[in-house]
Amino acid sequence: MKAVETSLADDKAEDIVVIDLAGKTSIADHMVIASGRSQRHVGATAEHLVERLKAAGVEPVRAEGIPQCDWVVIDAGDAIVHLFRPEVRTFYNLEKMWGEHRPESAQFAELIA
Repeated sequence: MKAVETSLADDKAEDIVVIDLAGKTSIADHMVIASGRSQRHVGATAEHLVERLKAAGVEPVRAEGIPQCDWVVIDAGDAIVHLFRPEVRTFYNLEKMWGEHRPESAQFAELIA
């Protein structure tokens, strides 16, 4: 999980939210939702995350949506990562579905510091 958060922070992902799924579902222990500033930023962030997870020994790592880069989902075993363009993230509003609120970007920076 720390590798996901570090990678997203290193690539300047925005509005990062970590949702604890333990006891809510069996698909994963955590869901991470973040935004990129553009399709190119979302794609690069997703590709870097996949590379870093594989280098850290996380297997298998699967990614869907990289060709379009509007919404990329990365299955990293115990973590599911959703990377969005901001307007796509607002439309789907996954945080609301899981009962979480979107924090300010600065609040996340304090969490990983």
